[in-house]
Amino acid sequence: MGTPQAGATPASGQEMLMQFLPLIVMFVIFWFLLIRPQQKRAKLHKQMLAELKRGDHVMTSSGLLGRILEIDDEQVLLECGEAKLRVSRGSIGGVVPIRGSKDAKEEKK
Repeated sequence: MGTPQAGATPASGQEMLMQFLPLIVMFVIFWFLLIRPQQKRAKLHKQMLAELKRGDHVMTSSGLLGRILEIDDEQVLLECGEAKLRVSRGSIGGVVPIRGSKDAKEEKK
């Protein structure tokens, strides 16, 4: 039962490739639909964090809105209304355009 049959021949390289072809195709599709876009988003987020400056209005990943008062390599001091909050730089989700500014007007167009 565990021994190969006498008439069976080992699979050739081309037959093995055809067996793995669906798996290879699924991996390529997975790469282009999931992994590659995530890498692009991470690169854009890293670039945005590098370009932060004092006075920028930002939104944290938890939804807090504030203006940057101080910024260093790892932390950011935000002014949120009357409060001042120190958050990690990586928790900044994005820069928010101020209403009435040129950036906000250009975004609407």
